[in-house]
Amino acid sequence: MALRKPDIGFIPTAPPIVEAILALADITAADTVYDLGCGDGRIVIAAAQRFGCRGCGIDIDPVRIGEAQQAAQQAGVDTQVQFIQGDLYAAEFSAATVVILYLLPHLNAKLLPQLQRQLQPGTRVISRDFTMGDWPPEKSRLILAGGEEATLYRWTMPLNRRSN
Repeated sequence: MALRKPDIGFIPTAPPIVEAILALADITAADTVYDLGCGDGRIVIAAAQRFGCRGCGIDIDPVRIGEAQQAAQQAGVDTQVQFIQGDLYAAEFSAATVVILYLLPHLNAKLLPQLQRQLQPGTRVISRDFTMGDWPPEKSRLILAGGEEATLYRWTMPLNRRSN
């Protein structure tokens, strides 16, 4: 599959920040967690391990997808999660009840119309470090962990955001 180059490089998220993301998302076993730009899959894998939920990671980089698939198998959650090599701007993620992002501001803004089209009301969206343009977050949290700092933002898709 010939895909374009990644928009940004892979920056791994430290385990304490992964835990803070999962907590802010209020994940339960009933959720389906999508990580758009999933890298090595650590967030989706942690969600499946900790909560027993289903998950899907999408990344354009085949090396990262291979790492994610191997890590899911090693973690024993490969039947709960899947990883797809693809362009997240052309991806189908309407099954998500939680969406995780760690993209730059202009990439979040580019993705917002797709999120609004695809996500059901009540779906939680968590972004690390960057907002979603003029859509104000309902919650934010500053995390300091092991010398690393992250600001997490949360939105919930409202009833009037969905359009078909």
